[in-house]
Amino acid sequence: MRLTLQMLISHGRMARRMGLGPRSRIDMLRNILTGLVRHERIETTLARADEVRFYAEKLVDYAKKGDTDEKAMKMASFWLTEKDLVPKLFKVLAPRFENHSNSYTRLARIPNRQNLDRAKMAVLEYKGNPFPPLYPAKKENELTLINQLLKGYREDRAQQLDTKP
Repeated sequence: MRLTLQMLISHGRMARRMGLGPRSRIDMLRNILTGLVRHERIETTLARADEVRFYAEKLVDYAKKGDTDEKAMKMASFWLTEKDLVPKLFKVLAPRFENHSNSYTRLARIPNRQNLDRAKMAVLEYKGNPFPPLYPAKKENELTLINQLLKGYREDRAQQLDTKP
């Protein structure tokens, strides 16, 4: 493969092709985004999840403008292939993220697929969904300085109470 100037300069084309033509790529992204709005958590390949994340966040940004906004309705009707999800977008997801300003989604990597392709997998979810968290809450580390001091204080206090009649 010859290195040409055209290959070195991106000219603003930053989207992943994912081995598909432009129409197939858009259809795949629409289907994944529809599944994300319906279930609020999906499992897909890492590249697809990373690509859909941008569109999922933009869709919520438009939904926060309200269902009376014409552009928001156009975006919702284009990206959601199942039209019964449009009210969920405006009545459930938009109010949930009304006070959020930065990120509405969470991307977590999971182990690779075990079949022939060994594709990197990920879970993409909207924050605040009703499912249990992907990662358990971190336990307090007993080895930190503050926890060691508190442990020593509790032991001293227990000894003082035991010796006191």
